[in-house]
Amino acid sequence: MYAVIRTGGKQYKVAENDVIAIERLEGAAGGELAFSEVLALHDGTKAKIGAPLVEGAQVLADVLEQRKGAKVIIFRKKRRQNYRRKKGHRQLETVVRITAILDAGQARPERKAVEAKPKAEPEVTPKARKAPAKKAAPKRAAPKSAARKPAKKAAAKKAPARKPAKKE
Repeated sequence: MYAVIRTGGKQYKVAENDVIAIERLEGAAGGELAFSEVLALHDGTKAKIGAPLVEGAQVLADVLEQRKGAKVIIFRKKRRQNYRRKKGHRQLETVVRITAILDAGQARPERKAVEAKPKAEPEVTPKARKAPAKKAAPKRAAPKSAARKPAKKAAAKKAPARKPAKKE
């Protein structure tokens, strides 16, 4: 079974257990959302198309997280005018998991209680409480000695070029 819903000015084709990122909606992680703007339903054998909405249909979803989307760069330029403007934007979005697709007259399924599990804190032993050891100073290169370098050959000096004698 799948449905087409409208939210945030966009349309999404969703099925149960789909995870989608939609325009930001109010709700904390672990909460539940209900989408009542269902445009179409398909149960595997027949389809219901709304005009514009399917009466009584509803899609339920759990909120997984609230986050910012990928960065979009806005760059404006006018050639030969030394005009450039660069801006970035990250859209707020809500990540949801579709839990149920309900047609008119269907009962809402019981919601499983989801308990927030506290993160297990690591045990602190006396050794772990010690201040962190200081980092060793970076090793410096040893000075180069003349013994390590191969001896350079003395360049033979050439006599200056002679000018041709002037005839008078």
